[in-house]
Amino acid sequence: MRSSILCAVVFAVACGGGQEKAPTTNVGNEPGPAGANQTNTPAGNSKVSGRVSFTGTAPANPTIDMSEEAACKAKYSSPPTDPVYLVKDGRLANVFVYVKSGLPAGATYAAPEAPAKLDQNGCLYHPRVFGVMVGQKLEIDNSDPLLHNIKAVPAHNRGFNISQPSAGMKTTRTFTTEEIMVPLQCNVHSWMHAFVGVLSHPYFATTGEDGTFTIGGLPKGTYTIEAWHEKLGTQTATVTVGDNETKTADFSFKPKA
Repeated sequence: MRSSILCAVVFAVACGGGQEKAPTTNVGNEPGPAGANQTNTPAGNSKVSGRVSFTGTAPANPTIDMSEEAACKAKYSSPPTDPVYLVKDGRLANVFVYVKSGLPAGATYAAPEAPAKLDQNGCLYHPRVFGVMVGQKLEIDNSDPLLHNIKAVPAHNRGFNISQPSAGMKTTRTFTTEEIMVPLQCNVHSWMHAFVGVLSHPYFATTGEDGTFTIGGLPKGTYTIEAWHEKLGTQTATVTVGDNETKTADFSFKPKA
């Protein structure tokens, strides 16, 4: 089936064949000490860490029919599934967690020079959920020996539609406006979905297989932290951190009725 539907790390991720797994590194675009990646903002040394849990039974992920794409099908030892719900030991992966409010008024942050990377491998996007900063380069790679057509369908940024007909192709794009989240899809393979959070600051992360996240480099203050999942919606928590403190913000999702 080849139809178009909506299909979205801050870190470069090298993705091999096989079923998609959540990133084991779950720290976001965390600035280093002394205000690295920042301009006109106080240096911070505090952290917010937490765990995203899932209660109940996770819905079954749909099986993907890759019979028309032998090169992708060969990368799986069992029928691949669309990894909407990645739950392991009650922990939920692929949750985008970010500072929604509370940063110092007037603070500005420079986008990192290193690009974020999105790979197409085994006819799936890797990573599925990630973040970039406004103005940061997003490098889109094709690791499959076949045609992919990547389409961004944002509400506030300018969309794009890119054709990559062969393996090894790379394309770079940037976003100019904050947006949570920008859906990415493949016009050739209707099951391919990815979501990118675009922020003007570096305080975000994506949960890994253990459901944990850490957002570091924060100045002291009171913050609203939001956790976003593509099907389960959003949750928020308020956290106050002092200088050089680590505070906890845990979230728990359950199946929608």
